[in-house]
Amino acid sequence: MSDTRRRVKVYTLNEDRQWDDRGTGHVSSTYVEELKGMSLLVRAESDGSLLLESKINPNTAYQKQQDTLIVWSEAENYDLALSFQEKAGCDEIWEKICQVQGKDPSVEVTQDLIDESEEERFEEMPETSHLIDLPTCELNKLEEIADLVTSVLSSPIRREKLALALENEGYIKKLLQLFQACETLENTEGLHHLYEIIRGILFLNKATLFEVMFSDECIMDVVGCLEYDPALAQPKRHREFLTKTAKFKEVIPITDSELRQKIHQTYRVQYIQDIILPTPSVFEENFLSTLTSFIFFNKVEIVSMLQEDEKFLSEVFAQLTDEATDDDKRRELVNFFKEFCAFSQTLQPQNRDAFFKTLAKLGILPALEIVMGMDDLQVRSAATDIFSYLVEFSPSMVREFVMQEAQQSDDDILLINVVIEQMICDTDPELGGAVQLMGLLRTLIDPENMLATTNKTEKSEFLNFFYNHCMHVLTAPLLTNTSEDKCEKDFFLKHYRYSWSFVCTPSHSHSHSTPSSSISQDNIVGSNKSNTICPDNYQTAQLLALILELLTFCVEHHTYHIKNYIMNKDLLRRVLVLMNSKHTFLALCALRFMRRIIGLKDEFYNRYITKGNLFEPVINALLDNGTRYNLLNSAVIELFEFIRVEDIKSLTAHIVENFYKALESIEYVQTFKGLKTKYEQEKDRQNQKLNSNRFRRDAKALEEDEEMWFNEDEEEEGKAVVAPVEKSKPEDDFPDNYEKFMETKKAKESEDKENLPKRTSPGGFKFTFSHSASAANGTNSKSVVAQTPPATSNGSSSKTTNLPTSVTATKGSLVGLVDYPDDEEEDEEEETSPRKRPRLGS
Repeated sequence: MSDTRRRVKVYTLNEDRQWDDRGTGHVSSTYVEELKGMSLLVRAESDGSLLLESKINPNTAYQKQQDTLIVWSEAENYDLALSFQEKAGCDEIWEKICQVQGKDPSVEVTQDLIDESEEERFEEMPETSHLIDLPTCELNKLEEIADLVTSVLSSPIRREKLALALENEGYIKKLLQLFQACETLENTEGLHHLYEIIRGILFLNKATLFEVMFSDECIMDVVGCLEYDPALAQPKRHREFLTKTAKFKEVIPITDSELRQKIHQTYRVQYIQDIILPTPSVFEENFLSTLTSFIFFNKVEIVSMLQEDEKFLSEVFAQLTDEATDDDKRRELVNFFKEFCAFSQTLQPQNRDAFFKTLAKLGILPALEIVMGMDDLQVRSAATDIFSYLVEFSPSMVREFVMQEAQQSDDDILLINVVIEQMICDTDPELGGAVQLMGLLRTLIDPENMLATTNKTEKSEFLNFFYNHCMHVLTAPLLTNTSEDKCEKDFFLKHYRYSWSFVCTPSHSHSHSTPSSSISQDNIVGSNKSNTICPDNYQTAQLLALILELLTFCVEHHTYHIKNYIMNKDLLRRVLVLMNSKHTFLALCALRFMRRIIGLKDEFYNRYITKGNLFEPVINALLDNGTRYNLLNSAVIELFEFIRVEDIKSLTAHIVENFYKALESIEYVQTFKGLKTKYEQEKDRQNQKLNSNRFRRDAKALEEDEEMWFNEDEEEEGKAVVAPVEKSKPEDDFPDNYEKFMETKKAKESEDKENLPKRTSPGGFKFTFSHSASAANGTNSKSVVAQTPPATSNGSSSKTTNLPTSVTATKGSLVGLVDYPDDEEEDEEEETSPRKRPRLGS
């Protein structure tokens, strides 16, 4: 029982005058040798660690508020508070504090707040002047009362004395009776004085006075007094707003009268602080700290009371998801949850954790699936706000829900797909809702906030789910708007038509393919026609820009998932169609997407770009931009400058060999000349390397020729084949085309690293990581595929063609770059060595 009674939360006041929760534990008062006095100790209930160790100083002013709060200051800017679970525990500790300070436990404040400047004067005051003498509460004394209240605000000790006097004599209720009389008599001067008096009492910053002023009996009269600001020609009508305009709606009847009263009180006090009271000056900013604390603790209490009433919350969820609930009622229910979640932001992390777990247990996420698809814009907006609270709090909780949901639902009604479709269907011309939803999606697919444990990895599981079930929905508008087929656009419009059920029932079966899968893939993959139509509609362009921003994020953070998707869907080609858009921001988004891909310096991406000739739309955009010096021009130049500085050889060779003639006239930067220089330097290095290898091979052949005269038996057994020296391959037969050499080199590297089989993307765009890729794509087979040398007149052809067959049979996993006839002139050890490069079989 004692544990429950002494259970407390420890709060500290931060620089923004907001209370921070330092943890929950159990408080005790005991003598601490190090502090040489009785102290308050709070140990955490989770691990027993020490949350608070505070000596009860005889001169510290402790305040008891709202029966369950004890507040005090330990330094000039360090305020502490203990919030007790039970009143009995608060009373017990309060008695200990009063015992140390020699005070009667019935007081609300143990010490007067004295600053150093007044301490001496206070000591000189006679004992009889303990409290301020208040004037009689009469109409003709209002001016005198107003002057008194105003005069004490600059003195902490006099503020405390005035507060005690007001509390002891029940003075506030008498003042409010005078207010009613002044209004009846239309006594404007008296009403102006009452404004100054009530405003001054609020600035006394005393919780005990607030409890009187904000009670049901008094609060509306307090608001009435604050309407008569002398600076205004006409009084404000705050009471009319609070009683007539601001309607309290109980979506589900609240049976707890205390909870209902607390909600009313909190709303009205918040209104007083935010609307009625002027923004405090620098000298007044601390005057209302207790008012801020009053609102804060009220909100904590409201959330706790609602959270504990599972019957109430269950009824709310039941009505929210019931199809029979009318739209107006559902709108009220969603707005209630939005405000409920907003209140929860006052809770500290461990309390918010319990709060959102309660909502998840009751089914908040399935409920959001329903309301996010409603036609009512206000409901969708509120549902989005609730979803943002959930994602911000725990992305993992949302991810876990959608992965479980995927096992029993169609793709169309998955929560993430509903969110994506809401983003796509946003009717706001500025796409405000779509921008918010895109940010939430980005948080959900960000690997940085995904958990990795010994038993399972959330990252791999969720990304597999996302790319299998959701990516086709996200990219559908992009594929649709970069397609030439009108049928595909009609399909997209039909598939994503806005309705209560989120999407119309499509005529196709639910599969994990894109909506464009019903279109001939010849129009999608490998297409590079100049007549592809770009979206001219500004709103569509904005939407595609958002999608591209998300895809660019995926390129940076998702590695092989997005790489497979881009290559299988030939996505970069489709994105680069948008380089033709009249909206420059969209063209820049497309360019940024390609820049991120190239920035990875991944040879798989580089091969994909060069094979697909995907620099062409970028260079066309640069040339079409002409001499204009703008962001598009700078972005394109930066792309090529990156390739030059990072010396990406395969891309450099492709650009120089295919586009240099179109780019050589651009001389205001040295980027393209620099690329040409890099290309020529690399070509010279490769030629020198090949010549050096040929010289070493010819010298070795001479030595072997001499040995053969003395070793005819080995030649008869066929273990070595030596061609005459004069038959060594002339220099003309060496591959002198740099591009061809680089292709063979890349093919060798890919075979050594991955030894992957050929893959064919939809539509026949082949990504083969061996020499046959060139042949499959129609390139000159002479430069890449190892060819069988033609038969020569000396009959060496038969031996030359038979040898690679046997080697390939035993070492089929090795793929050579280029074979030369002179390789056969090496000795027996070289023939059987792993370094021997077999030819590719045709």
